Amino acid sequence: MNAPAEIRLYEIREKIYPRAVHGGFAAARWALVWATQLVFYGLAWLEWNGRQAVLFDIAQRKFYLFGLVFWPQDVIYLTALLIVSALALFLFTAVAGRLWCGYACPQTVYTEIFLWIERLIEGDRNARMRLDGSRYSLRKIFLKTSKHAAWIAVALWTGITFVGYFTPIRSLLSEIRSFSVGPWEGFWVLFYGFATYGNAGWMREQVCKYMCPYARFQSAMFDRDTLVITYDRERGEPRGKKSSSVEKGDCVDCGICVQACPTGIDIRNGLQYECIGCAACIDGCDQVMDKVGRPRGLIRYSTTNAIENNASPKEMWARIARPRVLVYSAILAAVALAAGVSIYLRVPLKVDVIRDRAAIAREVEGGLIENVYRLQIMNTTERARAFEITVTGLPTLHVAGEGTAGIGAAQSRLVPIRVRISQNQAVRGTHPIEFHVTAIGADDIAVREKSVFIVR
Repeated sequence: MNAPAEIRLYEIREKIYPRAVHGGFAAARWALVWATQLVFYGLAWLEWNGRQAVLFDIAQRKFYLFGLVFWPQDVIYLTALLIVSALALFLFTAVAGRLWCGYACPQTVYTEIFLWIERLIEGDRNARMRLDGSRYSLRKIFLKTSKHAAWIAVALWTGITFVGYFTPIRSLLSEIRSFSVGPWEGFWVLFYGFATYGNAGWMREQVCKYMCPYARFQSAMFDRDTLVITYDRERGEPRGKKSSSVEKGDCVDCGICVQACPTGIDIRNGLQYECIGCAACIDGCDQVMDKVGRPRGLIRYSTTNAIENNASPKEMWARIARPRVLVYSAILAAVALAAGVSIYLRVPLKVDVIRDRAAIAREVEGGLIENVYRLQIMNTTERARAFEITVTGLPTLHVAGEGTAGIGAAQSRLVPIRVRISQNQAVRGTHPIEFHVTAIGADDIAVREKSVFIVR
């Protein structure tokens, strides 16, 4: 009788020890790491007009972006930003594959940072493998503790910075130092810090391979003229070291491309969904080619058509500007231009007219007909202003009482307005009217809002 066989329902993860490589693509990746983190960590500390330059104050429902103040009514700009981001992703993917994943995705960026800390403390790839394979000792405990302490410090500071864009970061740090941080701020600092520590320190390639949906639908944006990382099989095969008896290709089968890959794939087996397009294998292979005296480019950015047809670089690049790329580019440029012009021409004043339903129309002294309105006036500038309120649409129609309102900087105020007309100047029914709200001393800041005047 045969012994029962053990069947595993999932593949047991083998830890990946990415090898450090140097080259143009590694330099570009680190340039993006520095650029993104200088913006992320530094922008929270910039001041503008006596407040934090970039602050998403959800409690007060105001979003500050340098000299601009956005309100919930400005959600159209968020929509435009999301559309521009999506179109840019489609365009870059159609042109050169997973550029976002390989160079600018937060998962890639923080994995690079955490790997750098790991190499700094535990050593290079071979040293880390020996350390993990050795028995526990004081040295191993010290190195592991130091590494995780550094990871946790970076992760917590990342969480604090993230929350600092929603709660002023200086106030947040003061609350943390005095142990008086609010429950929501405390939760999100720990949650975001834990997510950074877990994703970049422990899960790493598993996030890209199993959790991120982008790897699954990226193929829908690829075609035969998309630049992807490719292995030149015709030039590289058969693999192995050169010998006088057997003809060999340029690939010496050193395995550096596999060792450098952060997801542990062998690019020589063809493009795989696990490939994040970081080009670490290109840098590693080029280093080996330089050592053995063979031309670079055995692994390179190329297209399926270029590889199959032995196309020259000029011919390959000529096919990059194909219809789908031109369409993506045109739509992206149009949406970005429209959003930019809209923000430039944006009037920093918003007015909503609300009729007082408790008093639709009434007769007052002097034989006048009066309607009551409430004007929600939002001054989106960071300067207190006075506004003049007038009304047009019917003869003798006017605002009763004082027709001005003072609104504080980046403040909103509900202003009651009484509008009157001579009884003999209007017939029964509903009449369209228009409110004019103009900043005193700044005629270019003005808004018109339509409403109706009721005569009974």
